[in-house]
Amino acid sequence: MLLPILIFLVVSLGLAGLYLWWVPTTAQRRVRRLSQTGGPAHGHRPSMAAQTPDWSARIARLAAPLARWSAPARAWENSPLRLQFLQAGIARDDARLIYFAAKTVLPLLICTALFFSLQARVEPLKLLLCLCLAALCASYAPNLVVQAMGRRRRREIFEHFPDATDMLLVCMEAGLGMDAAFNRVALEMKLSSADLAQELQTSDLELRAGVSRDQALRNLALRCGVEEIASFALMLKQADRFGTSMGDSLRVYSDELRHKRMVRAEELAARVPTKMLLPLVLCIFPSVILVISGPAVIQVVRTLAPMLGGGS
Repeated sequence: MLLPILIFLVVSLGLAGLYLWWVPTTAQRRVRRLSQTGGPAHGHRPSMAAQTPDWSARIARLAAPLARWSAPARAWENSPLRLQFLQAGIARDDARLIYFAAKTVLPLLICTALFFSLQARVEPLKLLLCLCLAALCASYAPNLVVQAMGRRRRREIFEHFPDATDMLLVCMEAGLGMDAAFNRVALEMKLSSADLAQELQTSDLELRAGVSRDQALRNLALRCGVEEIASFALMLKQADRFGTSMGDSLRVYSDELRHKRMVRAEELAARVPTKMLLPLVLCIFPSVILVISGPAVIQVVRTLAPMLGGGS
């Protein structure tokens, strides 16, 4: 009984220490509240966002020492992983600390749990092989999460981008410039696609900050990771360079995007029978055959059983 009690005490004290370290004290909460409201002279209470501590920043600060064990030595700004983070909608700089800390902690936790659960039932060589496979899968799990988030975000952006091009066409034909049109479309797209609206708003901020239109559109294509947006940026660049009508180019490209979306939907619908084949063969067909042939088999057994028994 001594070992479980010691483990319980260590875990409880660790959780209590983390709780005391994360939760700010009363003085810290009051200083934060006064700094966010501008002092007590304003006479209004802070919002809920001001009262809520920044948990992500605290988690990132806790994960920073652990992230050093698995973080690469090359520069983060030019890393392909940073581009994957942007395409997944993760724009915080401290997100990489949580990512690399997870790649460090998950293998240790999973291997420890497997070791204590399998050491008495599995041979040492097999146990070592299981621990290596578990550590490999656990270290690759954060990559799968980021890739899944990127696929979901790219699919959502692609599905709503034709509507955004239609709105952009309407705004530009109404007399708005490219900067104002991006801002207006970003405001209108917040209800249907928050991710696309955020990217358009970021491009609008880049244009206001003095970034060239070609560079802002190129950054938009890189952040979204959608091939159609890269083609959209190239189309606007060529239309601006050769002096063709932006409205006509957007109208033609919007029709092409809608056609691509319809073709992709038809392609996904055509894959459904193939994907349903395996569940039908393994799950539905055996049940149907059992229901249909079961009564006949029972009747045959009842008829032949007395004859076989009498003949023997």
